[in-house]
Amino acid sequence: MRLVACCVAAITSTASMTSTLGCSAPGAERSIVQEDWSRARTEMVRSQLQGRDIDEPRVLDAMGRVERHLFVPESARSNAYDDSPLPIGQGQTISQPYIVAFMTQALEVASDHRVLEIGTGSGYQAAILGELAKEIYTIEIVPELGEQARATLTRLGYKNVHVKIGNGYLGWAEYAPYDRVIVTAAPDEVPGALVDQLRVGGLMAIPVGVGDQELRILRRTERGLEITKTLPVRFVPMVGKPK
Repeated sequence: MRLVACCVAAITSTASMTSTLGCSAPGAERSIVQEDWSRARTEMVRSQLQGRDIDEPRVLDAMGRVERHLFVPESARSNAYDDSPLPIGQGQTISQPYIVAFMTQALEVASDHRVLEIGTGSGYQAAILGELAKEIYTIEIVPELGEQARATLTRLGYKNVHVKIGNGYLGWAEYAPYDRVIVTAAPDEVPGALVDQLRVGGLMAIPVGVGDQELRILRRTERGLEITKTLPVRFVPMVGKPK
């Protein structure tokens, strides 16, 4: 790290991006901070993803590029690359980096895919998918979160990510069928509308359950759904179920 004369930079850890930069020029300070975030992302990919079972190069590359700290509130920003979920307001969370990568890898997303996401939240998962697929259609039921995510994604240049404020149980029929569907909140059962909007041969990643939840990977076939049960998980409940 290059320091401007008469300044001392103290970086406490990769999870605590704080510096003492008493007399550096603003541009130099921004450059040093960006280096720190970049190092934190690199370490996250190395230890949390490659250190487990994430080995798809395109997924690792996307996780290393997308600036997770820009998707969390400033109060939580120093912990942006920790191995844990973080609160983002409105009783919602941004998922643990490993879970984001695991779900993304399990979906086998290709560059020509159209993807439906249920539960935009901060917009981070949508940004990861936006690095990998042709078009992302993402739905958020909490207006404040949806508008904030839209603003963040627009500011970062994700023109292929389209945000809608609405009920995820209903999906987004206008652009169906989708090659992939990802759900980032847990219903008590798989919503039928989302299955209907998934292309035959397509994959869905969805946590299912009340209390105890499991992450399922579903493949739609001509005969119905093939279900693979993977990890025990804990997502916020999916709300808005039609009566």
